[in-house]
Amino acid sequence: MAAELVERPLPKPSDEGYAEARLLEALVEARLALRFLKEGLTRNAAGKAFQAWKALLATLLRLELDKLKAIVKTEEERRWLETTAVLRVPTTKMRALTNMLEELGHSVLMGTLLALELHDYQYHGPDPDMANSKYTTREEAVTDIRRLTAEVARHVETLRGRVKWGEELEKALQELKQALSTNTP
Repeated sequence: MAAELVERPLPKPSDEGYAEARLLEALVEARLALRFLKEGLTRNAAGKAFQAWKALLATLLRLELDKLKAIVKTEEERRWLETTAVLRVPTTKMRALTNMLEELGHSVLMGTLLALELHDYQYHGPDPDMANSKYTTREEAVTDIRRLTAEVARHVETLRGRVKWGEELEKALQELKQALSTNTP
């Protein structure tokens, strides 16, 4: 796994390598989610699947930054996109940022909705009353963790021509696809 590559300092969003670094992070986090599932750590897996999706959104936000800045109405919003949205992808703003990416033609709404539900599951676990989590059983969360990690792999693959695609990304993508095809907790 490319864990040591993800541990390097993250390039600044303005740097050329930022999108590639975040894509690699998305793949590694998704792979860890599947590993945690295999080890029976469903809540940890939910957290990793969420982080994988968040890293993918950061990549898309960076790649589409100029178009996103053209959508917003104020200079303050443009500055926020550059300084906060791309770098942090605040959880409370994921839905709004997703809507903007959807407006640009990226089909990321379902993934974001799953990621946010899994984020709740990470903290609250299965909840038969559905007061704190939309998952009543562990098995429901497992299904969505697999679904979200597969979405990460699918989206990453579509970005091959938009980012510098090196051996590290290819290896991480193949490892994730292999884990998806064999993962049975």
